[in-house]
Amino acid sequence: MGKESFVEQIADIEKDFPQWYTDVVLKTELVDYGPVKGTMVIRPYGYAIWENIQAELDARFKATGHKNAYFPLLIPMNYFTKEAEHVEGFAPEVAVVTHAGGEELAEPLAIRPTSETIFGSMYSKWLQSYRDLPIKINQWCNVMRWEKTTRPFLRTSEFLWQEGHTAHATEEEAREETMQMLGVYKEFAENVLAIPVICGRKTEKEKFAGAVATYGMEAMMKDGKSLQAGTSHFLGQNFAKAFDIKFLDKDGVQKYAYTSSWGVSTRLIGALIMAHGDGRGLVLPPKVAPVQVVIVPIAAKKGGVVEVCEEIKQKLQKMSIRVEFDNTDASPGWKFNEWEMKGVPLRIEIGPRDIENGKAMIFRRDTLQKESYDLSTLTQTVQELLSAVQKDMLEAARVRRDGKIIYAQNLNGILNGVESGNFVKAGWCGCRECEDKIKAETAATARVFAEGETAEKCAVCGGKAEHVVIFARAY
Repeated sequence: MGKESFVEQIADIEKDFPQWYTDVVLKTELVDYGPVKGTMVIRPYGYAIWENIQAELDARFKATGHKNAYFPLLIPMNYFTKEAEHVEGFAPEVAVVTHAGGEELAEPLAIRPTSETIFGSMYSKWLQSYRDLPIKINQWCNVMRWEKTTRPFLRTSEFLWQEGHTAHATEEEAREETMQMLGVYKEFAENVLAIPVICGRKTEKEKFAGAVATYGMEAMMKDGKSLQAGTSHFLGQNFAKAFDIKFLDKDGVQKYAYTSSWGVSTRLIGALIMAHGDGRGLVLPPKVAPVQVVIVPIAAKKGGVVEVCEEIKQKLQKMSIRVEFDNTDASPGWKFNEWEMKGVPLRIEIGPRDIENGKAMIFRRDTLQKESYDLSTLTQTVQELLSAVQKDMLEAARVRRDGKIIYAQNLNGILNGVESGNFVKAGWCGCRECEDKIKAETAATARVFAEGETAEKCAVCGGKAEHVVIFARAY
């Protein structure tokens, strides 16, 4: 198989979206499959995206007063029995270590599926007085959940994430924290990932096991399905009571703290792929693209082309722009395809004739448009174009999403809506039976409440609607 055909081996995004996704993640070398079912090896190009996500989020966490720490991977199994709803919710996904050092362990150890329990046990040890509050800690780590059906980034047995865990003196403070971090996620998703999101509270059925309330951040993928891109949980005193997280308050009375937790994971890379990608492969927003600009020489051996390309590369690097100069012996056409597939936001093309005219061609990956620009002001042009790409990608995604949000009055309307790849807003009476019926008959789930919206009737039973809910099929 020749190089020219290699980069065309991607399924048609319109005809087979799942296969397109798999082809893209493998052929752009974001990941490869690990030797254990359901695991993935994140390759350097994929990990570079994660590092950029980490850097952007970490700065935001620290700006809101959170500090990083690290907690153990192994958690005593008895911790999971302390919060009944939590253990029931996670029991099917927990991987357990029963043997170590050639011997059976006296007590089995869970490989963390999430860390509320171990944070809780440590907070109970560290917290004495109201002066110790709030405790606001985040950790970057891996977790394991034994998933039956897996797909790279979207759902894997082991994945990378951050999890923030906080403890507060009052319910009001803990609720404020929960909403503040949801807001941090939303701002990050829109201004860094260029993905517009809908945030809101989850139904009781869809909330995190052990939470009083869960708030989700839902992103629309290009096939009209929803991806839960992040969650923030108000845990009330559930874990505080389970793990004895108490403090002596100003009034001299011992009180239970209120806690929260919140997290996003390598799922965000899956979101990037499916929210922006096209028939040619990845389309990456500049703020997280491992390579923001690629320079491709035309007729490299003529007219000082290599020297000019190298000079431009040096100038862009001094401006902290992530740039590659592709001086390999592959043909320009192959390079164009390859870097387009990898989603690089801007491509600069320079040949002898361009140099003679004092020009360079710049190709935008998001719009597939190519224009000629002056060499003398090229670095400034690149900066301006990167900002424009970032802004325009968000706007394009927002227009696309808003055009696929519809209303339904009944069950049939919900079914037709999600079948056509839409988010569907519908009235709901609040009854679990009606929610279950929607899932059973349409394969759609309640994503989040549409805050501030009202409807007269429940789309299922016709009774009085207590809420408007956004329903969608989801990853």
